[in-house]
Amino acid sequence: MTERFCRVCKGWHPVGEIPHNCLPERILSASDLPAPHFISDTMEPVQSQIDGRIYDSKHTLRASYKQAGVVEVGNDSSVVAPKPFNKPKPDRNEIKGSVAKAFSQAGLGA
Repeated sequence: MTERFCRVCKGWHPVGEIPHNCLPERILSASDLPAPHFISDTMEPVQSQIDGRIYDSKHTLRASYKQAGVVEVGNDSSVVAPKPFNKPKPDRNEIKGSVAKAFSQAGLGA
């Protein structure tokens, strides 16, 4: 017959037969159920870029976004692809006119 060493009573017991007094003590607060997974509403205080107020609740921050008609976008590019930014071409004639006007007002123009 095969025996194994018991770490609780420091004795030898037949394999598959562990006396009740040698079972490890159960912690009453421990559960066989997995820990519940939840996402808290609280967060580190942040200042809203919409109204400048400080928020420590995700719900109230998102409510202010919704009221302002803004969509909150995270950093996951697979969900929402950002729109490409098209840089407008500058109007050279307008720039030259503004520079000439500034030089004239400063007394440097011809």
